[in-house]
Amino acid sequence: MTQVSWKPRAFLLEGFLSDEECDHIINLALPSITKSSVVNSETGDSFDSEVRTSQGMFLRKSQDDVIARIERRIATVTHMPVENGESMQVLRYGLNQKYDAHPDYFFDEKNKDEAHGGQRAVTFLMYLSTPEEGGETCFPYAESKVSGPGWSDCALQGLSVKAIKGNAVLFHDLKPDGITEDPRSTHMACPVLKGVKWSAPTWIHRKQYQSDGNKSYDHCEDLEDGCEEWALAGECEKNPGFMLSNCKRSCDACSKNRIALGRRGID
Repeated sequence: MTQVSWKPRAFLLEGFLSDEECDHIINLALPSITKSSVVNSETGDSFDSEVRTSQGMFLRKSQDDVIARIERRIATVTHMPVENGESMQVLRYGLNQKYDAHPDYFFDEKNKDEAHGGQRAVTFLMYLSTPEEGGETCFPYAESKVSGPGWSDCALQGLSVKAIKGNAVLFHDLKPDGITEDPRSTHMACPVLKGVKWSAPTWIHRKQYQSDGNKSYDHCEDLEDGCEEWALAGECEKNPGFMLSNCKRSCDACSKNRIALGRRGID
């Protein structure tokens, strides 16, 4: 993990996904991809806007073993539980498609309600392909800016990260107090000037996340102090009767959509 910026707090993870994982995510998304929408800052409802011209869709939490493994890996590097995350979104940016400057934290009371997990705290953005030109992620309000050749005009507006297949960017939507929204986390997906860009963002909330009327995780908790240590030692597989009853969170056995209960690893 390499520090990109302190204001906003942003970090680059090179090679976070394998090529096979990137291709797998794209193939899962292709049949269901549609025009992307944005959130109304007052009502919290979604609507179409030329501010965002990509196509996209949402996978299910722990949709298969590959997605579940990636979700656990994200939890490991962010130090935030899997159940705090929204389901993974998959986005396709074709020629000249982009997403103008925006923060990922919510303004409306509906979406940042504590009952749904509270405010978004962390954005974890994975790149599934490398566009030939453009498509950078730019933070226009960051302390510093990129310069020199190799960047699009959009990227030169701020501190930018290139979209490279397998890499990921982690940035904090909240300030270090964990409560106050950080305007410097405002970012944009620069237009793709040549080629195609695929990406997969996941948003992680302050608390256990659940969407309206659909709990992804229900009554998920560890009942013993040693659960995490036991899980790391492989006890979820060795002693499933005890572990899946008493250590659901550490064994990653919470999701209703979980394909293989009890499988656990720091991937």
